[in-house]
Amino acid sequence: MLFRRRQPLSYSTRLRELVWPRKGFSRPFQYFGKRVLRLSATPHAVAAGLVAGIVSSLTPFIGFHFLIAFALAYLISGNMLAAALGTAVGNPLTFPFIWAATWEVGRYLLGQDGPSGPAVDLHHLWHEFGIAHIWEPVLKPMLVGAIPLAVISTIVVYTCTYIAVDRFQRRRRERLSERARARLADALEGTSV
Repeated sequence: MLFRRRQPLSYSTRLRELVWPRKGFSRPFQYFGKRVLRLSATPHAVAAGLVAGIVSSLTPFIGFHFLIAFALAYLISGNMLAAALGTAVGNPLTFPFIWAATWEVGRYLLGQDGPSGPAVDLHHLWHEFGIAHIWEPVLKPMLVGAIPLAVISTIVVYTCTYIAVDRFQRRRRERLSERARARLADALEGTSV
């Protein structure tokens, strides 16, 4: 094997690192942030793409998030890779919170707020009747509830991402021009001798 450990990890060490990683829990988030910042596109394209991915993750259409994100990114001139990275916001750890928030906000906006009737048995509705019977009690409130959450996340994420990418790219250009000037000065010094 190409990248094998010299000393294999013990079972207890592997179990501990599964529960508490050696590098910490913030490392994946740092990697994600650096990956977004390093995309070679305009700040608008990166921010718009990321927003498209996040907004698509707020919809209840699992399996279509990439397609929705790519379509939105295309419409608003966003970066497709940033859109794909933005869909990572919707994952098995965050979906329960996203769905609960969109459903509650949607119920509130549709006037379905208040004591609810008997619990909705999604399994029974899906297998006995199909998607038409899930639309009114579940999908409609989730889609309506996703709209204000999408607007809020769009404003916050677009602004923060645009500023961060713009600053990162400006600093990168300054560093590269400094290196080019230093190389030019070294080359001129070498020829004048």
